[in-house]
Amino acid sequence: MQAWRILELGAEPALSTVPAPIPAKGEIVVRVEAVGLNFADMLAIQGKYQVRQTPPFIPGMEFSGVVETLGSATDGPPVGTRVLATCPAGALAERICLPAHRLSPFPEEMSFEEAAGFPIAYGTSHLALAHTARLQPGETLFVTGAAGGVGLTAVEIGKRLGARVIASARGEARLSIAREAGADMLIDSDAPGLKETLRAAGGVDVVYDVVGGPAFDEALRACRPEGRLLAIGFASGEVPQVPANLLLVKNLTVSGFWYGGFEAHAPKLVADSMAQLLRWRAEGLIRPHVSHVLPFAAFPEGLALLRDRKATGKVVIRVGQLP
Repeated sequence: MQAWRILELGAEPALSTVPAPIPAKGEIVVRVEAVGLNFADMLAIQGKYQVRQTPPFIPGMEFSGVVETLGSATDGPPVGTRVLATCPAGALAERICLPAHRLSPFPEEMSFEEAAGFPIAYGTSHLALAHTARLQPGETLFVTGAAGGVGLTAVEIGKRLGARVIASARGEARLSIAREAGADMLIDSDAPGLKETLRAAGGVDVVYDVVGGPAFDEALRACRPEGRLLAIGFASGEVPQVPANLLLVKNLTVSGFWYGGFEAHAPKLVADSMAQLLRWRAEGLIRPHVSHVLPFAAFPEGLALLRDRKATGKVVIRVGQLP
């Protein structure tokens, strides 16, 4: 089969021919139809992600496809079922083999492209906001990077949970996308005085930060008493340092959140969350945004869209037939 491989950390991906997987007991082979790209994919290729892959490896952490083969004594979705899943790596290939429990059937009205970019972004935002931060109706949520793949879902789910949502993104075009997702107030991330703007808006109860850097510090200082701050990622490249004295004075809580960690130590929580999200999608209560769909051969171009911040919502690679 055809697959993209990383032969050395930091090197450009290489399109290769590799053996097709054979399922063992409890495993399922899926014919991959589409793959969602994430900022984490770039980190993994550089050897900077939380879980370090050893080259050579196939990148890609989420996908959609069709069940093709079940291993012996395997209970799982039957052959022909449309499924989505996350994985530590391996999605950017024509086929992938995973334990059956990782696969989730998705509604017929969802396209493969939409389903491929669904689990990580929505799963992260739902668990982070509903479980870790325990966002309540009527509270104020501040989201950085609100037009990106994960940030945009935080805006949408924040509104679904009944919060007032303040969204930060760069430029009018990206802010308009956050507005369409339900944001109540918009802040250009290039504008000065974030702390003062948030305080003038009444302060915030929950911060959902995917950017890091100065925005995290200013949002922290604009938190109301008992505010909760979620460190989701550091797209700016700058990891914020938290002044513990401010946490003490306002009884604030700062929580790191990594979706992959929950998949490892709380799989039932992840499964229940995904089931809820798929119900919301089937009911039309959330509407995923895919800004780019690229052919399999254009995987490097997809990474460049993320690196250069030229995408909104999700970038998806359509596998299918090679040109």
